[in-house]
Amino acid sequence: MMVVSLAGSPSQRSRSGVLLDAAGDWLQRHGVEVVRYAVRDFEPADLIHARFDSPVVQRFAEHVEQADGLLVATPVYKASFAGALKTLLDLLPERALANKAVLPLASGGSAAHMLALDYALKPVLAALKAQEILHGVYAVDWQIAYAEGNQPARLDDELRERLDAAASQLLAALARCPRPLDPHLLNDRLANARWSI
Repeated sequence: MMVVSLAGSPSQRSRSGVLLDAAGDWLQRHGVEVVRYAVRDFEPADLIHARFDSPVVQRFAEHVEQADGLLVATPVYKASFAGALKTLLDLLPERALANKAVLPLASGGSAAHMLALDYALKPVLAALKAQEILHGVYAVDWQIAYAEGNQPARLDDELRERLDAAASQLLAALARCPRPLDPHLLNDRLANARWSI
């Protein structure tokens, strides 16, 4: 199984990025291949001018197409998710998340913005035809400590439990999502079926 991990923060140092890395690491420990992207990987002009033909955008879209799921994280700004993330998601094909499970993650300054996942990010993921969008995990900034010196980044115990449970749910959802048939394989099966009649 393969999952694309997408960091929506334009900042190099990001609490939502710490959350995303922790979830991606959990999935890797459980046998899932994780292909990591961040909005910082894309040229701003490619995003602003909607350059679908950008090689990086095309490679990202190909990875999403090949993936069984998407792990996406965003900081919450002004009660919504990052604009750079929305711009990148807009460059994906209309049904880019069909047959895929998605786990959305977010971090923000207070619990007052926890519904941003439900009313802002999830509708965009649904518009991309995600097969299953999991409940998601919202973290308050104080629950996430950046790496300092020799100390790795840390998550609050309660947050760690919720994140591990959500990653486990994503793993189960990946197994439930149907994989589309390869058109070449389908043609071969049809040809073989005709010969056996």
